[in-house]
Amino acid sequence: MPALTRVTESDEATWAIGAAIGTLLPVGAVVLLHGDLGAGKTMLTQGIASGLGITEPIQSPTFTLVSEHQVSSPDDRSVRLYHLDLYRLDGEEDLASIGWETYLAPDDGVSVIEWPERAGDWLPDEYLLITLDHVGTDQRRLTIAAVPTYGAMARMLESLGEMMDSGR
Repeated sequence: MPALTRVTESDEATWAIGAAIGTLLPVGAVVLLHGDLGAGKTMLTQGIASGLGITEPIQSPTFTLVSEHQVSSPDDRSVRLYHLDLYRLDGEEDLASIGWETYLAPDDGVSVIEWPERAGDWLPDEYLLITLDHVGTDQRRLTIAAVPTYGAMARMLESLGEMMDSGR
């Protein structure tokens, strides 16, 4: 499955796709969110957080750069959501200053990264890339792709497609 595309009609629908993604993400996963300002990246992240079991409010970490949210999962493992916003970063020195490498394959959680294009070539080997585009007043097109097209993220994407097609 090269990519999964869905058009949402509301913030709630975008959030729901995020929640479905969150239920499927394995520890160590990295999700890159690409889209213009106001495209719905934070709304999608709120859904992902909910799917992971996080109930606290999620806001864009534009000024803090990284926000950490923790939840105890049903199997008593502690899982963290690392929410990064690279919009204000400029180059490799800024990435190094936030400990970028630790977020590329977190061993205790999941990283969701807004504005990943600011990282240049400093991307993980495997990730889920979600591109959000405005296609109408309240409509957004979400294109979800696994990089590479095999491995854990590709299997997760296939499961997500099956879940969405079955209406779960």
